Amino acid sequence: MALFRRYIVREARALLTKGVRVRFIGDRIRLDEKLVAMMDELELLTSHNDLVHLTVALNYGGRDEVTRAAKRLAYEIEQGRLTHKDVDAETLSRFLDTHVLPDPDLVIRTSGEARISNFLLWQSAYAEYEFVDTLWPDFTPAEFAKVCANYATRDRRYGAVRA
Repeated sequence: MALFRRYIVREARALLTKGVRVRFIGDRIRLDEKLVAMMDELELLTSHNDLVHLTVALNYGGRDEVTRAAKRLAYEIEQGRLTHKDVDAETLSRFLDTHVLPDPDLVIRTSGEARISNFLLWQSAYAEYEFVDTLWPDFTPAEFAKVCANYATRDRRYGAVRA
């Protein structure tokens, strides 16, 4: 985490001046308070940027995210701000870490692994997946272009059945 702290300090100004909006997703409860304060500050500092959106998953797991969202939703019901009749997929989505982000259209899984690894479980329900053998550090712009070209040929139905 010390390396991550140094990275935040070193890159904050560049992220701000280049128009990058930074968001962190994941469970912050078990993280060091000083690190969480730095993350909060960077999110606030870049909150008006909109050229590039950078979302960093730290201490993140999809099942954990859905569990935390369900707990927050249950609390709202317990407090009387919602009822069980208000609960649907859209309502639950508002309690996820990514509630301000669009769901992904494409998820690229590098390193030859053919599993989703507990990543964006709820959000990727209708995403297209591409599994590539290349390790992440070696993933090139040319390989990204190839994946995007393949994605462009797919028939996106979002759960609907072809007529």
